[in-house]
Amino acid sequence: MNTVETVAPIIEIIQEIRDAGGDAFKFCYQCGKCDVLCPWNKVRPFSIRKIVRQASLGLPEIELEDIWRCTTCGTCPSQCPRGVEQIQVGVAIRRIATSYGVFPGSARALRAVGGSLAADGNPLGDQREKRGAWARGLSVEPFSEGMEFLYFVGCYFSYDPRMKKVARATVDLLHRAGVDFGILGTAENCCGESIRKAGDEDLFKALARKNIKAFIDRGVKKILVSSPHCYHTFKNEYPEFMVHFEIVHMSQLLLELLEGGRLELSGGPEKKITYHDPCYLGRHNGIYDQPRQVLEKVPGLDLLEMPDNRQDSLCCGGGGGRIWMDTPKGERFADIRLQQAQQVGAQVLVTSCPYCISNFEESRLALRDDHPLEIMDITEIIHASLQGSGEQS
Repeated sequence: MNTVETVAPIIEIIQEIRDAGGDAFKFCYQCGKCDVLCPWNKVRPFSIRKIVRQASLGLPEIELEDIWRCTTCGTCPSQCPRGVEQIQVGVAIRRIATSYGVFPGSARALRAVGGSLAADGNPLGDQREKRGAWARGLSVEPFSEGMEFLYFVGCYFSYDPRMKKVARATVDLLHRAGVDFGILGTAENCCGESIRKAGDEDLFKALARKNIKAFIDRGVKKILVSSPHCYHTFKNEYPEFMVHFEIVHMSQLLLELLEGGRLELSGGPEKKITYHDPCYLGRHNGIYDQPRQVLEKVPGLDLLEMPDNRQDSLCCGGGGGRIWMDTPKGERFADIRLQQAQQVGAQVLVTSCPYCISNFEESRLALRDDHPLEIMDITEIIHASLQGSGEQS
């Protein structure tokens, strides 16, 4: 059996899990609500309740594949009647497996990801020297003390060909609105959120310390991000290092710029759109209204809601490090999400997270529907609707 029992001595595993899990075990009374809510059970059987139970009883025979399934979407802890921190328990178990270097087949890519993060500060295996290449020709300055915002671009927006388009649209919007900002360029490292949830606590801390040093050395006070994962980590996890910065997600800033008259929209073709709430922007941080208020300001757009929205939003499947893991066809949450968008009559599926866009684009290509959805970041929607936006691609 390929279980956590093969990783380390049983007593050591039991003690580490219990220490990391804290009070979660004594609170759980095995009602099973977490399993009912878990998005995995829309595509295959999976029980986080069973994992919590086995860990609490000191039973290390937990299938390795199951250890790595949780996407840390936050659905079960947000609605648990006993306040059990299922994510905390799951990540604790992952830390143990990671410390012994044991991964199932689906998670073996984490070895390469960890190496790339340690060497070049990104999970995509690309060179650090290329981190700012996306901004070539856009007159983007390095951040210096006194600038209003540090625009922390993030790994996917810096390297992924699809997501670079979002970064470039973001910069154009900031220039047009007269926002004073700069970037770190090659001094920027991955925020570390996903590798922490995947179990590598030491690597997370190393990345966090490098970023924090870069922030402090440059006098950073306000940080603008496009990724909810960066938002969550800087806002809720970096304070563990006794630092506090003002963190703003791009959807929040867009609303401020639109309401302040610093961006003027001319609109475009009339389209029916729907908005997908990313887990780490919505459930984990409560940002539901601002993105919708931004979209409602665009002339010609008809905003429709999918059945699973706001706190009940269906995870795309990319959190918890799973963006780097193999998910078999037929087990992708993103496939279901695209079908939900089509069922409400949407022509465009809008979101505000690089993991969500990457997963939706992959599903869109795999499904090959006769009526394919267009996948767009909220920044791209505003950029396309901006007066004179055709001047900048």
